Parts: sequence; C-alpha cells; structure tokens
Amino acid sequence: MKLHTYNTTVKWTGNTGSGTTDYKSYSRDHSISSIGKYGEILSSSDPSFLGDKTKYNPEDLFLSSLSACHMLWYLHLCTVNQIIVIDYVDNATGVMEESKENGGRFKEVTLHPIVTVQNKNMVEKAHEIHHEANKMCFIANSCNFKIGHNAKIIVE
Repeated sequence: MKLHTYNTTVKWTGNTGSGTTDYKSYSRDHSISSIGKYGEILSSSDPSFLGDKTKYNPEDLFLSSLSACHMLWYLHLCTVNQIIVIDYVDNATGVMEESKENGGRFKEVTLHPIVTVQNKNMVEKAHEIHHEANKMCFIANSCNFKIGHNAKIIVE
C-alpha cells in the first residue's frame, strides 16, 4: 500500500472587526492555498449560510473534486484503451440535505460528462470506461453514497 499526504491552508478572512460575537457579525470568507501551488482560491460559505454567492463554497469544491477525479481517471483509462478523447466537459450536479442531528450531508451526485471522441468505433468503449473510472476515483471511493453517471459521447 502506498500512502499519499496532502496539505492545504485554509485561512479565515472574514473578521469584520468584532470576530464571532454573533452569527451575523462575521463574514464566512476564507482563502484556500497550498505551498508550491499557484494562487489561492477565494471562498465563502453557501449563501444559505450567509456566504458570498460569488465565491466557491466547500460544497462546490467537493462536487468539483468528484468531477475532476473522475475525469482524470477517465482520460487515463481512455489512453490505455486507445480511445482518443478530443474534448471533455462535465456539468456535475449534487444534492445536499440539511439535518438538525448532524448538520447535513450529500445524498446524491450525478456526473454529466459530454465526451467527444475521434471516431464512431470508439463510442461503445468510451461509455464503458466511465464505470471503470468510477471504481478507480479516489474521491468517489471516499464517499458514502452512490455517484451517478449520465454520460454523452459525441464523435468529432
């Protein structure tokens, strides 16, 4: 077994002068960075929790992580199987439910990748590879719910 270690820095930037004196006295703004990486991600909470709707929130980043991990495995597996991908776009969706007992959790995520391949004899295998990519995805393997897939394959 090979272990990988990751490090990020999350810095709260939302102290408006009085700290967390009450629920509305502070901004949910924060930045996410990592040593050796270019730039930082300016983030907040979901607007439902008094966040800035123009910034990414943890739920957006979670959904993006699932989508990106799946895509990266998919592209790798396509290469191994001689499927030439010309373009890949995923409009992923997720549903989170709030709970008074535990705050909440994602209950479903569906990936909607639109994949363009080089020619029509690659379409069937291109569809099949999504299943294998889901099995290999580190982020999907860390979830306690099923990840749905609604892939569309287009020929260039």
